[in-house]
Amino acid sequence: TKAFFKPTADALGITIKEDTTNGLDDVRLQVTGNAVKWDITELGADECARGSKEGLFEKLDYGIIDKSGINPKLVHDDWVGISYTSVVLIYRTDVFGDKGPKTWADFWNVEKFPGRRALSGSQATETLSVAALASGLPIDKVYPVDVDGALKSVDKIRGHVDAWWTSGAQAMQLVKDGEVDMASIWNGRAGTLKKEGAPVSFSFDQGVLTADCMVIPKGAKNKEAAMKALAMFVSPQLQANLPLYVDNGPVNEKAFETGKIPQDRIKDINSAPENVKKQVLQDAEFWRDNLVEATEKFNNLVQQ
Repeated sequence: TKAFFKPTADALGITIKEDTTNGLDDVRLQVTGNAVKWDITELGADECARGSKEGLFEKLDYGIIDKSGINPKLVHDDWVGISYTSVVLIYRTDVFGDKGPKTWADFWNVEKFPGRRALSGSQATETLSVAALASGLPIDKVYPVDVDGALKSVDKIRGHVDAWWTSGAQAMQLVKDGEVDMASIWNGRAGTLKKEGAPVSFSFDQGVLTADCMVIPKGAKNKEAAMKALAMFVSPQLQANLPLYVDNGPVNEKAFETGKIPQDRIKDINSAPENVKKQVLQDAEFWRDNLVEATEKFNNLVQQ
């Protein structure tokens, strides 16, 4: 709110009202029922890709929205990236010192790195991506994911996973309470643990970047104001506000040139130029086409 909404409302002389959403299903219901109440909606990138294919969103005007500085993979006719989260590998330093697992291959190596492990059981896209990295693929070869190959990789570690977490809060609690010694975790939760003084270490090496995106639902009543607001949300100046309030990274790399982000903070931001190149960006179009089948196979494997 402070990062985007207040400065945008002030600059454009508009009122921005917030609401909660359960995602693409809500947008679909509004659009197909000709009862659109939202002007802008934030979704996960794979949802944006799906909704785009279904024709649920208004076309964006890149004469108004300046896309320079935004990863081209997040710039589409009817959706645009807004922020990044990352899945990272975290381990407890009271167990490993500074000799903990640094790569997903290390995490999979139960002989060299014995200990209790946790992986996401609810985010198949993330766990299959790290499983592909664990099998030895370089970050630029993970996508398109060989789903069956990644599932084989998950099968190798499955018997050594003590907890399959289903929420960011649960992942954080498992690590905080020492119920596990290493885990996949969202960078915001990892950052919170560190700030709280927990004995943990993590880096963005082999992280998996996931983008959130914004759309204007088809039939939005305030489409023109929404377009101007979106233009401000993705601008370098407002993108640079994000890390001042949350651990989500800016999608506009020019945010790092504004001087607004303290130098000592940049190294901890997942989308800082030095950190981005160490990570895999989830491919929204790939998951648009493969999510349902891959998730079903993943769930069947994990529940065995």
